[in-house]
Amino acid sequence: MSFCLSLSHKRRGEISFTLGINMQQLQPQHFATWAEPIEMLYACHSKVKRFCKQLQILPAYLAEHGVNQAVKNDVQQILNYFNISAPLHHDDEEKDFFPALVEVYPQAQENIDQLESQHETLHQSWADLAVQLTELLENQRTQIDEALIKRFVSGYDLHIPLEEPLFELGKQYIAQETLMEMGKIMAERRKV
Repeated sequence: MSFCLSLSHKRRGEISFTLGINMQQLQPQHFATWAEPIEMLYACHSKVKRFCKQLQILPAYLAEHGVNQAVKNDVQQILNYFNISAPLHHDDEEKDFFPALVEVYPQAQENIDQLESQHETLHQSWADLAVQLTELLENQRTQIDEALIKRFVSGYDLHIPLEEPLFELGKQYIAQETLMEMGKIMAERRKV
């Protein structure tokens, strides 16, 4: 998290941002494109995990350092992601990926039903947390309820491990032509 950003060079080509602990190491990575829609779904999950880690350290950081511009910048990024990108990601899954997977692997339907129900719970948990994060940005509060953060993060802690094995099934069973078309639809959803 960039709350109290300090930059340290570890090894050539590897940079870490620290907040008293090593938060994230940036290494050369593969960037997915809409031609690889399942990889894009994974990339969204990576962002969710990163933002959830930021949310988990937010209360302790606020208690020690208070609200500053770096906090506001990060909270705005988190709000933008979960208000805009996360709902689009869930649309990608519910409208495109899940139907395509069930067509070729009907055994996935039970997990899909559970995941779609979890999407509703995640959206509600987010709505509750977003109120406090918005108030923080508007200088109406100086702390976030840790229980709201825990409920939100734990929802994803349950959700992602159930969902990602379906991504692997999709790679195995969904035809490449179907995946290419799916990627075009997902990109269009974002008007990329």
